[in-house]
Amino acid sequence: MPTAMTELPDPRQARTFRFVACDYAQGEAVLRYAFDDGPELVERLRFPGAPVPDGAHAQAFRRALRLLHLLAGVSYYKAGATPELAIEGAGVDGATLDLLRAVYTHGLAEFAYRNGLDLRGRMHWRVQTAAAVAAPALGLPARTLVPIGGGKDSLVAIEALRTIGAECTAAWVGNSPLIAACAARTGLPELNIERTLAPELFAYNRMGAWNGHVPVTAVNSAILACAAILYGHDSIAFANERSASSATLEYDGQQVNHQWSKGWDFERDFARLVRRTVASDLHYCSLLRPYAELAITRTFAKLPQYFEVFSSCNRNFRILGPQPSDRWCGQCPKCHFVFLALAPFLPKPRLLAIFGRNLLDDDTQSAGFDALLEYRDHKPFECVGEGAEARAAMAALARRPEWREDALVARFRSEILAQLDAGALALGPWLTPQGAHGVPARLRAALDFLRA
Repeated sequence: MPTAMTELPDPRQARTFRFVACDYAQGEAVLRYAFDDGPELVERLRFPGAPVPDGAHAQAFRRALRLLHLLAGVSYYKAGATPELAIEGAGVDGATLDLLRAVYTHGLAEFAYRNGLDLRGRMHWRVQTAAAVAAPALGLPARTLVPIGGGKDSLVAIEALRTIGAECTAAWVGNSPLIAACAARTGLPELNIERTLAPELFAYNRMGAWNGHVPVTAVNSAILACAAILYGHDSIAFANERSASSATLEYDGQQVNHQWSKGWDFERDFARLVRRTVASDLHYCSLLRPYAELAITRTFAKLPQYFEVFSSCNRNFRILGPQPSDRWCGQCPKCHFVFLALAPFLPKPRLLAIFGRNLLDDDTQSAGFDALLEYRDHKPFECVGEGAEARAAMAALARRPEWREDALVARFRSEILAQLDAGALALGPWLTPQGAHGVPARLRAALDFLRA
């Protein structure tokens, strides 16, 4: 039974956050943590119908599960932000510890910024060091897990992989009806993993513990590494774009990026660690990494089969209602950005039908769009594109008769446009691939889907 809230010690008074143990049986993974000698915080994950791994697969799964245990602890650590983190049990190699330091520092940078904390010199890791052991190849089948989140990006990735005949599974963590509806619309085999957080975490939050954004993509990446070994997939292909690597703001000499665990630095380091320490033939990547948000929205505009089921809105929970407004609140940064990014590529009536309203003809929305443009404000703490690409999209609309008289587009023309460098407002550069990526050779041809 969960510990009564009145019996829980304040985690902010704790000295040490402990990674106690993890285990797995009958399709359920159990992750255990604690503050000092307080009650254990027990997280559970259910892998439905998972076969029992044996031999080299069982050893690889245990290594993946341990990595998950270490990364998922970030959800609990933040409640106390203790100066010491103690990893109990077997030792940890240097590369794994480097990744943990990055995740708990950069992945919690927004949390630290909002709570007035400086985690950079605060965390001391108490751990027994161990030599790295090279992971073997498991002979994993040529199948790809595609994490699906209900928004446009993962649907574009799925359709890109479909063009090369890749065998894929739509996978997600949690119980969102919206994601389930999107997964069903793809027609792919589905994998829904249940994650149950320790109930004490919510009690801590009610007590006033530290709270805020965590790098959930890092946690989900580790969950899917476990799933890839259990169910037999040689690749995990997220749909994180180039724009995710751009910081939200800089504060006290540190880059603060809401999307850090969706960025290239995390992807590169996590992929390398998985191949070295879990399974050498398990590939982790973001299929859309070379592309900016505008290139992805241009491609999504050609996929009308998803217009009635997708949503990127994080506020509106009436996501399966009969009206477009049931899936889009129309007020949050995600709604603002997706509307703006799709506008250059969809006929105006079609876009208004998706959202059920015209967000750019509403004066009350000006502050939200100003933040997207990084005009008098920094980019929102949300999964949105860069300010420069938002400005390029708005500039494109300012040249189009059907949009230019709408309230916020007209305001952009009269108040903001003259302050900008006209040479930096072209859409073209945002539509071409550039930069590093980790897409394995077997899947690389799918990138051409976004070039059309």
